[in-house]
Amino acid sequence: MNSDEAQTEIPPFERLGGEPAVRALVDRFYDLMDLEPGYAALRATHGSTLDESRDKLFWFLCGWLGGPDHYQSRFGHPRLRARHMPFAIGVKERDQWVACMDQAMAECATPEELRTRLKASFFNTADWMRNKGLT
Repeated sequence: MNSDEAQTEIPPFERLGGEPAVRALVDRFYDLMDLEPGYAALRATHGSTLDESRDKLFWFLCGWLGGPDHYQSRFGHPRLRARHMPFAIGVKERDQWVACMDQAMAECATPEELRTRLKASFFNTADWMRNKGLT
């Protein structure tokens, strides 16, 4: 990619469809987490309701994907690893988070090339969050 292409690349936020699409993705992600038995370990790391988590992930993803920085304007720097330290996150939780998000992206019709790119980024971020053993 040359510098002109890099400067004109459309941010993932826009490619997804902006705030309505990010909200739909986040809502589907948490709906799946709540309903699918395969995501039970991941669901167990959350509180009894997911409303606050839905909002925080939506705000964070908007900025992370190249859109408005809603999260930072509300809470400051995300400090993701520090904010997730109170939760036991191992390989199982990481893998369930990535699988749940990938399923949500598929069900929300995220373009395949973008989905593949985002899945790799989500995996790297989720792997960096691990704070317990390798199981």
